[in-house]
Order: sequence, then structure tokens, then C-alpha cells
Amino acid sequence: MKILLLGKNGQVGWELQRSLAPLGEVIALGRTAEEGLCGDLADLQGLQRTLRHTRPDVIVNAAAHTAVDKAESEPDLAHRLNALAPELLATEAKSLGALLVHYSTDYVFDGSGMQPWVESDVTAPLSVYGRTKLEGEQRIQASGCRHLIFRTSWVYAARGGNFAKTMLRLAQELDELNVIDDQWGAPTGADLIADVTAHAIRQAMSQKMDLGLYHLAASGETSWHNYASYLIGEAQRLRPDMGWKVGLISAVPAMAFPRGAQRPLNSRLDTRKLTAAMQLRLPAWQHGVDRFLYEILCR
Repeated sequence: MKILLLGKNGQVGWELQRSLAPLGEVIALGRTAEEGLCGDLADLQGLQRTLRHTRPDVIVNAAAHTAVDKAESEPDLAHRLNALAPELLATEAKSLGALLVHYSTDYVFDGSGMQPWVESDVTAPLSVYGRTKLEGEQRIQASGCRHLIFRTSWVYAARGGNFAKTMLRLAQELDELNVIDDQWGAPTGADLIADVTAHAIRQAMSQKMDLGLYHLAASGETSWHNYASYLIGEAQRLRPDMGWKVGLISAVPAMAFPRGAQRPLNSRLDTRKLTAAMQLRLPAWQHGVDRFLYEILCR
């Protein structure tokens, strides 16, 4: 099996290089051209040439415009990366008979209510990022290609920048932190996403699961404030020698931090469709955070 992976240097892409390796030959590309191959989603012609040259059996797109606030001021670029590029990948996948794996987001919903979102719920994105990611989903579905789309949320990893690493840094610099307590979701490790992806590809290629749209997130739910409190508390327990300064983690509403793009308050994702289709159990979000902390603090 030949797999073309786009976005190899991102949080999920980095973990995918590991999880996909046992499945076959992995051609992993970042934004910079390598050996004449293009992995830059902004270069649609270059992407097309790369796909037609490599002729993969599976295309895994872990690249996107993910700068949520910045997307508000550069909607054309966000649209190109999040909607037009996925459509091109889907069109080429159909022509090749390849499977396309693509990642989307809880930002396709408006964040209302308190119930976890299911795949069939009505979408109503609040931001340019959310709208372009939703359009990417729709263009893939309309192409008729064989595809798996995984909506996920609150992604973190030992590699790259994310909320968890920011909180740990600030906990060593500040006496008090203010963290949002009215946005809810499930912190989801990039390693979990990558491992489930590899398992899904194996099942899909052997026709043991239905293709289509699935929600993928760790089990359980928490607020950003509770997440930060757990994260920092466990970090202090693991490494009391690291000079932690923070003594108070205060809970504040989202309106305390005005942002360029509006975030959904409810990012809970119902993953029952995925767990039933793949016959697996998704671990609690705390389990992944514990592993993350051990990896970055104790190695």
C-alpha cells in the first residue's frame, strides 16, 4: 500500500508518520517541496502533479489553515487551503480509486446547548475557519470519492504549539492564571488521532467499516479551566523541581478574552458512531494528558 501524507510537520502529521509506517510505503510531505513533490495546499497545480506522479492508494490530509483568528483577516487563503485543496484531493482520489482521509473540526457547529454533537446535527459555523472547514467537508462528500472525514477538537501533542504547552510555560512564569471556564470539550492527543486513523485505514481498505464522516475525540468532557488545573496539578506532582510559580488558577468567561474569531462554547463530540464502526474504546482525556506530561517532563 502506498500512502501520501500531507502536513507531516504538524501535530497530527508528525504522529501519523509513526502510525502509518506499518501499513506500507509512506510518502510524507510538508509545505516545502521535496524531490520534486509538492505538499503545499496553496499550490493546487503542484498538488495535482504530485498526486498523478505518485499515484497513492491512500491520501491522508493532515494539513490545513488552522490559525483561527488569522483566518478572519485572510479568508481567501483559508478558503484555498481548507476548501479548494481538499476538493482537489478528492477529485484526484476518485480518479485514482484512492481512499482520502481528511480532518475537520468541531468549529463547524455553533456551540449551542450542552449535548455532544452527532455527525448528523445541523452545522452553523461561527468563524471563517469553521466555514471553510465545513466547505471542505462538503466538497469532499460531493466529489463521490472514497473518503473518511474525522472531526476532532482540542488537539495537543508534545510537538508544536498548543494550549497545554502554553499553560505549562505560564505556570512557571506567573503567580496567577485566568482560564476560560464556559467552553467545554475533550482534549484529544494527536497520537490518539493518528492511531485511530491507521486502524481505520486498515479496516476501510479491507471493507470492514463504512466510509464517511465520523467524530473522533477522547472520552469525557472538561472546560479549559478544569483542563488547565488538571494539567498543571499533575505537572507539579511529576516534577516539583521545575520552579512552578502559579498559585491560583482563576475561572473566567470567554468574553474576558476578546478574540478575532468567535469560538463555540460547546465543543463536545459524540463518538458513538466511530466506536461502534471500529469496535474500539476511546480512552478518557486524562489518560492522554498523563502520557503527554510524562513525555515532555520525564524523558
